[in-house]
Amino acid sequence: MVRNGSVESPSPRPRIHQTHPHDTPLFQSTISQTNLRRFNYWILIFRLSAFCFSLSAAVFMLTTNAADLSDSPRWYHFGAFRFVLAANSIVTVYSLFQIGASVWEIYSGCTVFPEFSQVWFDFGHDQVFSYLLLSAGSTGTELARQLRGVDTCTANNNNDAFCIQSDIALALGFAGFLSVLVSALLSGYRVVCFMINGSRFVH
Repeated sequence: MVRNGSVESPSPRPRIHQTHPHDTPLFQSTISQTNLRRFNYWILIFRLSAFCFSLSAAVFMLTTNAADLSDSPRWYHFGAFRFVLAANSIVTVYSLFQIGASVWEIYSGCTVFPEFSQVWFDFGHDQVFSYLLLSAGSTGTELARQLRGVDTCTANNNNDAFCIQSDIALALGFAGFLSVLVSALLSGYRVVCFMINGSRFVH
């Protein structure tokens, strides 16, 4: 407000008040919005790849007993393979949610959760699930090595097919891990931007 004698008149440049120090400013430059949209497209690409790889790994592991022979090993006979299936199934569901969140953010310009919660939610969960996939893949790989060491995979053609399909599932799981890892790096960069700029916007 500007005082003219005893009369108060509105200030020609009213200040913009923010109710919270982490609120996104009401104005963002066109360049900032373009950078953010481009950045979100990259995140979406790696979310999609994580979804595809994890889903494929889960399907390959789940169908390793397709031959349905009584003497053929099954994935559920081995704790490590159950862990691989569970880990990839969890990451598949998580990636599907993140795909929806990324699409929503690209087209609406806002996050599903409040911005402060969203950037930390993404970064924290990306970290947890990347470690989960890495742990499951490492455990499954060790089991696969042991099975080949005791001739389980060479006893007959059906067992060999089981081991080959398990190896494919493990390889796809590691590819999913790399996709989630890159997503974690990108979401971590957004956390840094938020801490520096008070916004997820990439300047």
